[in-house]
Amino acid sequence: MIPANVAEPTIDQHASQPALPAVLFATSEVAPLVKTGGLADVSASLPVALTALGADLRLLLPGYPAITAGLSERCEVGQFEPEAGLPRATLLSGRIEGGLRCLVVDCQSLYGREGNPYVDGVGADWSDNPLRFGLLSRVAALLCGPASPLAWRPDVLHCNDWQTGLAPAYLSFARAAAAPGTRKTATVFTVHNLAFAGAFDPVVLPELGLPAESYGMHGVEFHGRLSFLKAGLYYADCLTTVSPTYALEIQREPLGFGFQGLLAGRADRLHGILNGIDVQAWDPASDPHLAARFNAGSLPARAANRRAVQQRFGLEPDDDAMLFGVVSRFTEQKGIDLILDAWPALAGRHRLQLAMLGSGDRQLTRRAEDCMRRHPGRVGFIDGFDEPLSHRVEGGCDAFLMPSRFEPCGLNQMYSQRYGAPPVVRSTGGLADSVDDDDPAAGRPGTGFVFEGDTPGTLAAAVERAHTAWQDRPRWRALQVAGMQRDFGWQASARAYARVYREAIDLANANATPTARSSSPARTGG
Repeated sequence: MIPANVAEPTIDQHASQPALPAVLFATSEVAPLVKTGGLADVSASLPVALTALGADLRLLLPGYPAITAGLSERCEVGQFEPEAGLPRATLLSGRIEGGLRCLVVDCQSLYGREGNPYVDGVGADWSDNPLRFGLLSRVAALLCGPASPLAWRPDVLHCNDWQTGLAPAYLSFARAAAAPGTRKTATVFTVHNLAFAGAFDPVVLPELGLPAESYGMHGVEFHGRLSFLKAGLYYADCLTTVSPTYALEIQREPLGFGFQGLLAGRADRLHGILNGIDVQAWDPASDPHLAARFNAGSLPARAANRRAVQQRFGLEPDDDAMLFGVVSRFTEQKGIDLILDAWPALAGRHRLQLAMLGSGDRQLTRRAEDCMRRHPGRVGFIDGFDEPLSHRVEGGCDAFLMPSRFEPCGLNQMYSQRYGAPPVVRSTGGLADSVDDDDPAAGRPGTGFVFEGDTPGTLAAAVERAHTAWQDRPRWRALQVAGMQRDFGWQASARAYARVYREAIDLANANATPTARSSSPARTGG
């Protein structure tokens, strides 16, 4: 792939050396333009926090219609000619909402599709996903070397999830061919959810332009498939994931999903950094989506939001019923079945209400609809994703349910604490790291209710604890205030990423790349 030698426009030039490294942040989605999950939120917020610390950063994105339409100050800065089976692409430069500087890989044949970026209208993976995200990864790697059309060069290439996983592999092989003494761009690979391996038929290897020797146990092969995720995990200089507990969980079964040996073997380069949230977009004191704004000193104002949620979900206007909220993808991972299994018995013992917002597995959404029919005025369910309504649920429910079987980080448990709705969460991943269990014997309020196990009974016991605490209004107010005082902003996490970047730069330029390692990783392939 040979790009045209075109200089980047002056909006991307900096005369002074930034305090932090220059960073190319490669991702497949960014909020609010394209969002399927937490990756989009991180891609929108973490780069802003890094830029505020002094990083000279560019976001690299695929040219989906929503991305190109949302790009201001847009101009073409280069062309990438076909190599192997990858099509021609144009590199655009500009800015997205919030002022983030972006580079966009514009290729209509691969990215010019509306809707979900990964699946078609019936939920099947796009058959050309290997090429779509192979191209994104290939361009990311090329922007780090002499073939880049830009005057700007990154010190660090930060890749995210399987969609950009091939980039560290491309860059590793480019390093091996570089002249001795050439300064190398470091690679950092962040796992947002290890459950998605990005695995494809190895027949696509030649089309992607990877050498034949990359396909093996010490490379991109994973149980007879070509795994983009495995490439990132194996070839990157440093690895991160989105909470400290999840970093430990993925080094063993069952949450290692077959990669646990490789991850345990690279534990010295694996860092768990808890995600932050956008504290401006999620601020109950200024949130335009709420019926009434409030802060820790004006909690009675939440009552107006509570009534608005009851009305929107068809619930009785009952001030004496404890209102639980759910905003989630409806999947087994999120523990939605635990809620639906536990609810009939809980509703038989206590005066409770449940407002559920989300979409996903059709069997679970049908069960939610059935639960609503069986408990009229007590259970409400809205099938779909509605960003303003999700804010109102957080600001109006008494407590928030999030019993995930596994949760790399999670964001809603942070939103709910910030909005005075103590969460009920399972002790896993980022939920365990971000919620303090309420224990009256400890002499200080927690910020929510944390339970072990993944059965309807263990969830029900936690809901019982929450209901008991809610009935003691001074105790409940202390819980709300403690949660609202937590700092879930990105500043601390951004500083942690900056430290990882410096570590990765040192490792990359000490010739400690995977292709040069003498030791073997634990077996993860077939």
